[in-house]
Amino acid sequence: MAFRRSMASVIRSMADAVSPHMPASFSVPSRITSLLRPEFRSMTYYFARQLAIGFEEAIGKVTEALKREGFGILTAIDVRETLKKKIDVEFRNYRIVGACNPTLAHKALELEDKVDTMLPCNVIVQELSGGKIEVAAIDPVASMQAIANPRLKEAAGEVQAKLRRVIESLA
Repeated sequence: MAFRRSMASVIRSMADAVSPHMPASFSVPSRITSLLRPEFRSMTYYFARQLAIGFEEAIGKVTEALKREGFGILTAIDVRETLKKKIDVEFRNYRIVGACNPTLAHKALELEDKVDTMLPCNVIVQELSGGKIEVAAIDPVASMQAIANPRLKEAAGEVQAKLRRVIESLA
């Protein structure tokens, strides 16, 4: 098991090192990824946690947790309501919360003037089958891989730590 974990680390490091030089269509061959435990087979672009509470209660907890980490709420998109209005379909409870930490957003803008195309940090709250609620937040380090700016990736690490704490605090 330790061997697989260290191999996963080596493969991720190699992928990070060569990814700026590879075409977007490049992927690690399945014969290599099949050697890894399932959780290491793909890089995730989000953190998530399931909760056994009501949907509106989850929205409140997420909002408070974001505030504790210095985030404000810029947008709150009710996907269920929007889909009903626009295309008359029923959808589960699903809200997209656009969160912004002004200090860190300013820092990112100083490093990369078009980083706003990837902001704010989205956090989703959705109702799953069985009444469970899932909260998921974007991993800013994963999304910043698209921008070749090492200093921005460092700043994204700060945001990542804050968003990870938000998700972990929702136990």
